[in-house]
Amino acid sequence: MSLIDNEPILDTGPYTGPRRKPWFYSSNRKLRHLQGVLVRNLVVVHSAPSRAGRKTIDDDNALNALQTPAKALAVQEARSMHHSRSATDLRLDQMPPSFKTSGSQHEGERKKDVQSKRRRSTLPWAGASPVIRQGRLEDITGNKMADTFISLHCPGIDEPVYVSEVVEKAMNPTFRSFDLNACGPAVSRSGQVIFKLWTKTEKMSDYTLLLELNVNLGSLQYIGKALDQFHQPLPSNCVVFSFPDGIYTNLTDMPPAEPAPAMSKVPAPGAHFTSSYDALMRLANLDDCIQDALATREKLESQINEILEKNRTNLETINRTSQAQERLSSVKRAVLTTRKQLRQSVKRKSDIIASLKARRDGMAAGRLAQERTQDCLSDAQSTMSSSERLLHTNTEGIMGQIRRICEDMQKIYPIEPIPRKPLAFTIANLPLPNSSFEDINKESVAAALGYTAQLVYLLSFYLSVPLPYPVKPYLSNSYIQDPISVGLAQRTHPLYMVNTQYRFEYGVFLLNKDIEYLMNRMGLRVLDIRHTLPNLKYLLYFLTAGTGELPARKAGGVRGLLGDGITSSLSRRGSEDSTMSGADAVGLRRMQENYLKANGHAVEPPGGKARVQPIPVAGRGVGSDVLPIR
Repeated sequence: MSLIDNEPILDTGPYTGPRRKPWFYSSNRKLRHLQGVLVRNLVVVHSAPSRAGRKTIDDDNALNALQTPAKALAVQEARSMHHSRSATDLRLDQMPPSFKTSGSQHEGERKKDVQSKRRRSTLPWAGASPVIRQGRLEDITGNKMADTFISLHCPGIDEPVYVSEVVEKAMNPTFRSFDLNACGPAVSRSGQVIFKLWTKTEKMSDYTLLLELNVNLGSLQYIGKALDQFHQPLPSNCVVFSFPDGIYTNLTDMPPAEPAPAMSKVPAPGAHFTSSYDALMRLANLDDCIQDALATREKLESQINEILEKNRTNLETINRTSQAQERLSSVKRAVLTTRKQLRQSVKRKSDIIASLKARRDGMAAGRLAQERTQDCLSDAQSTMSSSERLLHTNTEGIMGQIRRICEDMQKIYPIEPIPRKPLAFTIANLPLPNSSFEDINKESVAAALGYTAQLVYLLSFYLSVPLPYPVKPYLSNSYIQDPISVGLAQRTHPLYMVNTQYRFEYGVFLLNKDIEYLMNRMGLRVLDIRHTLPNLKYLLYFLTAGTGELPARKAGGVRGLLGDGITSSLSRRGSEDSTMSGADAVGLRRMQENYLKANGHAVEPPGGKARVQPIPVAGRGVGSDVLPIR
């Protein structure tokens, strides 16, 4: 390898930019200096043009024609088209005189007016949608984006000396750096290489040979230290070779980067070139210098060995002293570490002792408290048993009072079935349909809803269950409130017919939700929320069912309410089973049993005590929360 002095290079032709001078002579470039390969402006041609079109193939249309930057620029200028412009798109100095006005003070306003009236662009893609633009861009780049890899071959060697990795979907692939020194001198010293470029697009099933170049490394042109410093356009399928001193390529219109070497004299026949006398003298002088250096090194080694042998005792003493000092320092460090661990152990021991003492004190205090608690435990157990009995007695009394109150409410607001109509009932002899208000008597339905609202209102007090939707019972003018729902303009809904049918139906729906809430608090499940009176009848039947006699009303209050001492004897005899005939009682009993069985409850036989026990239901029935919608 020989170096060249940094001398300025005078470039001629189209490439007049400044470029640094390469390091290597053209004759010294070998494959061992090649470090990488780049491909720029990749163009993949699927197939040669057919002769059916009768198109003449000239130099420009040939597949492997050399595409130089000068030729590409000439073709671009020949094919360039200029779109016509409107009068508002022309410059002010190109407009007709009639468009201009005198006066320099209005010149800025005229320019602003011209710029504001400029028409939009009329290019083919101006009005296209993003989907169409994306499709066109994919079609344009479909033939240019390809998967590529390269292979390098040497003359006389069948197998490729190097095969690169595959660069996917690239128009300007850059392959990894490599080193060919490991391939042996037959490859590394060669100045000739066969370059092959293999490509595959989306429309191809396998890789095809796109480009094959027989490259002489000495004929490459130097274009700069890096590719970003070269600002001239490159031809299609341009192959760029990377060397330690820069990058090289093969451009026909670019002058060589170094002057041609001077022609040497041709030796006579039988004569051979040899080194000059000066070169041989310099080589002899260099050999003498090397021999002197070797002799001097041997002399210095012998002198150093003599000195060391003479002072061996002193050196051993120094070594032992340094070893003793090192051991002393290590012992001191170990002593310090041990003392630190001892202090930590003593502190931990004191903490453990204090913790044990605190635990012993706590255990002693706990034993004293346990002894005092044992003394009070017997008294507390007797008090708890008496409290449990009192609680049980009060609970039974409350349930009995609730049974008695519900019996009275059944008498005040009797809910009776309508003959030959399943699940149809009346309250206080007023029929109330089950959430179906078509072809009805408005006054009768309003009165029935008023009684129902009054009954629900009283049950909420006697059962100590607050209603989620408060009821305001005023006979035929009762209404109900909805403080829960969000976004309602009206919070109050009537329980009587009004002009807005939806408000009335929503009020009935809220009343049914109150009945459902009372039944859920009592442990009952509702299968259909729309059955107002059947659900209420079922609730009263459950509350009045039980064993034993009804408790008497407590003395005090209005004396007329006490009666003649026969309140306790009324029991269940005051119900519909005792006042109606035998056939009506059997029919009502069967209707109640059918309704309870349909709702998923078990009923004891008529001979025993009527005790309704709810059967576990997996889920609520269809239509249990049906909101009427007009």
